[in-house]
Amino acid sequence: MKSETAMAETPPTKRGYSARLAADIRRDWDLYALLVPGIAFLLLFKYAPMYGITIAFKDFNIFDGYAASPWVGWKHFSKLFSSPDFLHVFENTIIISFLKIGILFPLPIVIALMLNELRRMLFKRVVQTVIYLPHFLSWVIVSGLFIDLLSSNGGLVNKAMAALGMEPISFFLDNDVFRSVLITSAGWKETGWSTIVYLAAFATIDPGLYEAAKIDGAGRMRQLWHITLPGIAPIILLMFILRLGNILEAGTEQILVMYNPTVYKVSDVIGTYVYRMGIGNQDYSFTTAVGVFESAIAFALVIAGNSLSRKYLQRGIW
Repeated sequence: MKSETAMAETPPTKRGYSARLAADIRRDWDLYALLVPGIAFLLLFKYAPMYGITIAFKDFNIFDGYAASPWVGWKHFSKLFSSPDFLHVFENTIIISFLKIGILFPLPIVIALMLNELRRMLFKRVVQTVIYLPHFLSWVIVSGLFIDLLSSNGGLVNKAMAALGMEPISFFLDNDVFRSVLITSAGWKETGWSTIVYLAAFATIDPGLYEAAKIDGAGRMRQLWHITLPGIAPIILLMFILRLGNILEAGTEQILVMYNPTVYKVSDVIGTYVYRMGIGNQDYSFTTAVGVFESAIAFALVIAGNSLSRKYLQRGIW
């Protein structure tokens, strides 16, 4: 006869899981009922549209519909990987994404650490509010603000440069400058939101650790390095892995409202390319193939990032 310990270590069977789930549903049916709207939303708006992926394997005609459009296999993917335009767009996407990760990802961490050291709560809350507000503005509004500020015809920045005897810069027309406009505007809009996330993570750190560190003679920098940063490391890791999943998105909405044909060379990314080809040229099958490729790469990056994190840092998001 098996001991209680051995029985506890025996993995439950599939039937055991089903019976337990059924018992849980009968006991807490009202709580499970609350899941129904969320599950219905996911099925209707997330999973059902996945049927549209089949367009990537057809010569889709909007008038013939899904069923009547002929299957063409991997034709559009072959066109995708042999297209010099797509290769250039893919390069732009990678460059812009890595610039944003390299410059903007550490920025909210640094700001959160600085704000966490403030002792004047009123000043701290004012700063939090000011840097967080741009997150609620749409990219259309942000684009308008930066166009007014950076315009070569009467923009505030160029006026200040002219007053200092400097030549005006066409920020939205210069291929050498436009990417810096994208990075700056993205940082201004989204840094505050990420900063709030890290500030919230500080609340999970046990204050007793700081008290013990003070007793041991640790200064502020040692406390920051050995307590604060390790304490928010799981959140930093989570944010980084999620950012990896969006690496091929590169801020499509932002670029779409800010760029123009003059700077396509340095700013046309996968999302804007799909928009122009799909809506402008009505090449729905090709652009769906591009979207499938983007989603597959994003999925692989998230899986790889989490696996490497669990292997080398013994932490992951699942």
